[in-house]
Amino acid sequence: MKTARLSGTWLGKIVVGVVLVFILLPIIWLAYSAFLPPDAIFKTSGVPTGFTLENFAKLPFDTLIRPLILSLVVSSLVVVLQLTVSLPAAYAIRSGAKLLPLYLLLLSIPAELMLIPLYGLLKDLGLLNNPLALVFPFIANPFIVFLLYSGLAKLPWTFIEAARLDGANNIQILLKIVAPLLRPEMTAAAVLGFAAHWNLVLYPKVVLDNPQWWTVQVALTEMLRKDPNAWGKLGAAAMVTSLPILILYIIFESRVTKTLEGGLK
Repeated sequence: MKTARLSGTWLGKIVVGVVLVFILLPIIWLAYSAFLPPDAIFKTSGVPTGFTLENFAKLPFDTLIRPLILSLVVSSLVVVLQLTVSLPAAYAIRSGAKLLPLYLLLLSIPAELMLIPLYGLLKDLGLLNNPLALVFPFIANPFIVFLLYSGLAKLPWTFIEAARLDGANNIQILLKIVAPLLRPEMTAAAVLGFAAHWNLVLYPKVVLDNPQWWTVQVALTEMLRKDPNAWGKLGAAAMVTSLPILILYIIFESRVTKTLEGGLK
C-alpha cells in the first residue's frame, strides 16, 4: 500500500514536471531570443548562440511607451473599480442574497461569446474607439466576486454578527472588518484582475480602431504582423512589456499562492 502511494506521488510529480516544461519552454525561448543577434536564428540549423543588447536598442519605444502607459492606467483603474464593486457583492451573497448560482452561470460563459453583443452595446452608447470601452465592461467581474465570496465563506461570521449588535452598519463592517480580514484575497484578486486585463488582445483590437488607444498587447501583435521574422526584437518587446506583471507577481506571490492554495469553495 505504501509502495503504491509512493509510486503515485512520483508519477504525479513527473506529470507535473513534464507539463511545466511545456509551459516554460516558449517563455524561455522568448527570453533567450531577446539577447540573440538578429541573424543568429537563421544562420544555424542547431541552437543559435550569441549575446547582444541590440534588440532592446532597436525597440520602437515611441510606439510602445504610449500603449504601455495606457495599459498601466486602464488596468489599474479597472482593478480599483472591480474591488469596489465586487467586495459589496460578495458580502451581499454571504449575507444571504440568492445570487451565487447566477455568478456561477456567468463564470461558465466564455468571454468570446459576449464580444458581439458587447460590441453592439458599445456602439449604441457611442463608446467605440473610446478608452472608456476598456473600463466599463470589466467593472463587474464574476470571478473576482466569487474569489472574495470564497474568502468570506471561510471567515467566522460571528465577527459580523457581533459588529451588527454593536450598531455597525454595512459600510462600517465592510471597511473596518471585512476588508482587513480579506486582505490576502483582495490582493490576489487585484493581481489576477490586473493580469487578465493587461493580457487582453482580441477585445481591444475589435473595439478600438484608433492606434492612439491601442493597449500594449495590441501594439505587440502589430509588431508581429509587420515583422514576423524579427524574433529577437519581438522577444525584447515582450520582456519589456511583461515587467509590470512580473513585478506584481514577485511582490505579491506569497499572498496569491496562499489564497489559491486555500481553495475556491
